[in-house]
Amino acid sequence: MRIALSQLTTGPEPRRNLAVLRQQTYRAAEAGARLVVFPEAAMACFGTRLGPLAEPLDGPWATEVRQLAKDTGLVVVAGMFTPAPDGRVTNTLLATGPGVETSYDKIHLYDAFGFTESRTVAPGSKVVTFDLDGLRIGLATCYDVRFPELFRAHADAGAHLSLLPASWGAGPGKREQWELLIRARALDATVWLAAAGQADPAATGLAPATSAPTGIGHSALIGPDGTVRERLGAGPGLLVGDVGPAEVAAVRRSVSVLANRRLGMS
Repeated sequence: MRIALSQLTTGPEPRRNLAVLRQQTYRAAEAGARLVVFPEAAMACFGTRLGPLAEPLDGPWATEVRQLAKDTGLVVVAGMFTPAPDGRVTNTLLATGPGVETSYDKIHLYDAFGFTESRTVAPGSKVVTFDLDGLRIGLATCYDVRFPELFRAHADAGAHLSLLPASWGAGPGKREQWELLIRARALDATVWLAAAGQADPAATGLAPATSAPTGIGHSALIGPDGTVRERLGAGPGLLVGDVGPAEVAAVRRSVSVLANRRLGMS
């Protein structure tokens, strides 16, 4: 199955960001993709007041994304913000398209490196997968990548591919950590891992207006053996690559880390 990862820089206005999503989804369709993955905070960038713009999954923004998926015949995965019952918002991935309608709420919140996501964002609690063209696909978001148990839970649920939309925080050593972590999570769960990050605003001449995590780029498609198959640089771009279950099965026969586990097994 061909997938596309759209690395872009979103701004604070959801309507303008939708126009960019539309353009990129049509590009992905022209490239033969069945699935296009947008970053975390595709609805609006971090550093924006999230409460006033959060919408339910049946609200106008998600409805527009659903229509876009219908118009192109692709499954679209995009980061948005939905209202939480306690007055905060939820950092949500919407996955929608022909035969697919689900969402994932980010479990591990970014209370690290001086940023406290949990002040305004409520955590999720459920592992989410969906099926497309014979592949089972797991959903994760950004800081989740530091927690290998989530990706092993995807594998235990039968996933061949994990999607990781992100808006990675910049800083010393952060690119190296990103590249190490996405490869490690693919290898220790023996899944394909598609990591779609926000582009680095500086790569398009935008000065950082906030200390919030607004992305560093370097989206990548990682094989189930931990090798990098496709990657982007810091600036905006569309990464297209092919994934399939046969290589997952072959790697799991060769490197049986899931079968050989002795800790954390129920």
